[in-house]
Amino acid sequence: MGVDAVLPSRERERQLVRWLDHIAPEAEAIYLVGDLFEFWFEYKTVVPKGFTRFLGKLAELRDAGILVQVFTGNHDLWMFGYFTEELDIPVCRQPIRVEHLGKQFFIGHGDGLGPNDRGYKLLKKVFTNRTNQWLFRWLHPDLGMRLAGFSSQTSRESMPEEERSWLGEEREWLVQYCHRKIDQGIEPDYFVFGHRHLPVDWRLKNGHSRYVNLGDWMSFCSYAVFDGENMELRFFEKNDRPVSNWL
Repeated sequence: MGVDAVLPSRERERQLVRWLDHIAPEAEAIYLVGDLFEFWFEYKTVVPKGFTRFLGKLAELRDAGILVQVFTGNHDLWMFGYFTEELDIPVCRQPIRVEHLGKQFFIGHGDGLGPNDRGYKLLKKVFTNRTNQWLFRWLHPDLGMRLAGFSSQTSRESMPEEERSWLGEEREWLVQYCHRKIDQGIEPDYFVFGHRHLPVDWRLKNGHSRYVNLGDWMSFCSYAVFDGENMELRFFEKNDRPVSNWL
């Protein structure tokens, strides 16, 4: 949220709220894997304007006893205490391993994982440096948010055209990351990531684990559901199919 796409940002927020209402009756846990906002920064007593419907719905779900966990993405790295203190929602900065109904899940945003992407890995170190965060906090929010919004949009537009589509198993670095984890003896049933903005369901080299990328809500309105036996990608208020699906 915070940038227009197929739908304007405000309309997409309303759509996300409808989706949360849709899944809430059967949801035991909801994992939001990052890039929720085009940019997010928490000053000591100030958070970004907007997103009221979405944040209020998350608070409502937590009050109803549904587990909600949020992951920082490359567009919203600067989450600090607001989600935890105000919404009772844990914020995860690294991938986590969890179990649901006997199935193992390895869940994260996906930025900075796997080979290559060296430029972003360096930039992430700059953004997560506490001194740099302290210095940014001294900017007036109006100026800070404008600068950050411009930088975020520029970064999005500079993505090479070829990376906007599935690159194949040998070139997809999150698939390579999953294979490295398998080589290390980490073999969950599902590796679940975002970041690539493509809905993908891919069986990995051990013939057992699957790499599931949740896609995004700018173009696909995609998400994944685990029903106790199997995980599948779904599309809210759309009839799309996964970009890549090999099972």
